[in-house]
Formats: sequence, structure tokens, C-alpha cells
Amino acid sequence: MRTISLFEGFLFFVRGKVMKKDIFIEKLKNYKLVAAVKGEKHLEKALNKSLSGIFLLTGNIGVVKRFVDFYRENGFVVFVHIEKIGGISFDQEGLEFIAHYVKPDGIITTKANLIKMAKKLNLITVQRCFLIDSDAFKNAVEITKEIQPDFVELMPALIPEMIEKFRKETNLPIITGGLLQNREQMIRALASGAIAVSTGNPELWNVKL
Repeated sequence: MRTISLFEGFLFFVRGKVMKKDIFIEKLKNYKLVAAVKGEKHLEKALNKSLSGIFLLTGNIGVVKRFVDFYRENGFVVFVHIEKIGGISFDQEGLEFIAHYVKPDGIITTKANLIKMAKKLNLITVQRCFLIDSDAFKNAVEITKEIQPDFVELMPALIPEMIEKFRKETNLPIITGGLLQNREQMIRALASGAIAVSTGNPELWNVKL
């Protein structure tokens, strides 16, 4: 039986991430809404096939794998927000635990150093950026250009002009969320260049976009 070389193993490793990212991109083409699940009571409410994916913002080290498995068994692409999961350290060991034991499709984080580590662990990366002022916008553009996350999540979503400007300056796929209250606001964000919107409001998870 032929053994797999280190180079072949590396190609398999890289292709695995590419395939997962491609699957998510295909879902985003058809479904423009991501559910940001912030509480355990909302886990089952996000079982909506019109969603492109799940941003998991709840749980702790003892239950996060069960939550991720629950969504993956139901056919969802799942991202874990590192800073929102209790008991997990924001370092190499914490990310290795996520990648090798919890096994989501990717992570969300505000920390650039975690994006760099996660990319090496074959995780799809989402850099979350808060555009609170012009300096924050400038810093976010510089950081994302440098580390090249797979996706950027801009917060809040009620800044259509900044979404368009950010997309032009970085040429990265943008998901936007925060403060969304209705379908009209979501449509406006998409029209400004976002590929999808994320929301933690379960009442909006059934909205058709």
C-alpha cells in the first residue's frame, strides 16, 4: 500500500479548506443571511435552510463541540466566535483545541494574531471589525490587507457607504451585521456590496433576501 508523502498530505490539507470555503461561498450566493446564535435557547430556531451559515456566539469549553456537531449534522457551515466561548484561551493552544477537537468550519475573531494562527490550522477565517470612527476604519483596512482573512464582518451594518468603501479598498468578501432591525436595512447593506448579512435577532432569520 502506497504511503502518502508530506507534500501530498499538505495538498490534501489545503484542498480541505478550499473545499469548505467554496461550499460556504456557494451557499452565500443563494442565501444572503447568516444566523448569529447568541443563546442556547435559540439553537433550534436557527435550523432554517434559507440560512447560509451559523455564527456561534454562545457556549463554553464544555458544550461548544456539541453545539457545532448539532449544526454540522443538520448541514450547516459553522463558525465559532473565539472570544465568545467561555474557557478557551486566545492563543495557539486554544485554537488547536478548536481546530482538532471542536472542528467547526471556521472561526470569527477581532484579533489579527488569531486569524494568522487559524489560517495555518486550516480554518476558514472571518475578521470582525467595528467601524466606530474614521481611525477604526483606517486600521481595519490596513489590518485586513495585511493578514488577508477569508471574509470580513463589518459592524454595525447600518453604514452602507462604509461597506462600499471598505470593499473597494480591500477587495475582500464582506459580511455585515449589528443593529439590523428589518428587511429594508438588510437589503440596503447587500446593495452596498456586502455578500451577506448576519443577525442575532431570531425574528429576522426567516426573512427572504
